[in-house]
Amino acid sequence: MISPVRIVLVDDDPMVRTALGMILGGDPSLQVVGEAADGQEALEVVAALDPDVVLMDIRMPRMDGLTATQELLRRQPPPRVIVLTTFDTDDMVVRALQIGAAGFLLKDTPPARLVEAVRSVAAGASTLSPQVTAALVASVSGSGASNPALGELSEREREVAEAIARGLSNAEIAAELYMSLATVKAHVGRILTKLGVDNRVQIALAVRG
Repeated sequence: MISPVRIVLVDDDPMVRTALGMILGGDPSLQVVGEAADGQEALEVVAALDPDVVLMDIRMPRMDGLTATQELLRRQPPPRVIVLTTFDTDDMVVRALQIGAAGFLLKDTPPARLVEAVRSVAAGASTLSPQVTAALVASVSGSGASNPALGELSEREREVAEAIARGLSNAEIAAELYMSLATVKAHVGRILTKLGVDNRVQIALAVRG
C-alpha cells in the first residue's frame, strides 16, 4: 500500500487551516500531519515532522511565508512547498517561484483542484492556478522572444502546451482535448524535452513569450 502524502499547513488564520485540513484530509491519499501559525513555527514543525508537502501562506506575523519557504528549501531533502494565498500580485508569484516554490495557488482554488495540485506537487510537478499563470506570464513575458523550439512541437503537443499556458491541469487538458491522462502526461514529457525546460511554468512562458 502506498503511503499517503504527508502535509503541513501554515497559515495564521486557524479557520483557514481547519478548512484546508477538511478538504485535504478527506482524501485517503493525503494526510495532514501538522499545522503552524507563522513562518517561524513552520520551520520548527517541518523539522519535527519532515512532511512531503507544505502549504504556505504569505502574509503572517514573525516570519512571512516567502522567507519561511526560502529557509525550508535549504533542508536536505527539502519539502515541496505550495504557496497558498488570497493575493496574486505579480511580484509575489515571481519571487515565490524564484525561491523554489513548487506551486502558487489562490485560496479560492476549488477543493478538487487543490487536492490534485498537492498530489501533483508531491509527485514532482509544479502547479499554478489559471489566474496566477496569467499574471506570471504577463509580468515576465511580452518581449517577443519566444522559444524557437516551439516549431519542433507537433500540432497535438502545441495544443497541450497552449492549454498548460492557460493554467489547465493534466486532467483538465485530457477532458478538453479528448485524450487519456496517460497520453497527456506523455505529451507533457515530450514538450519539456523539446523545449529544454524543467517545468510547466517554463512551458507557459515559452508559449506566451
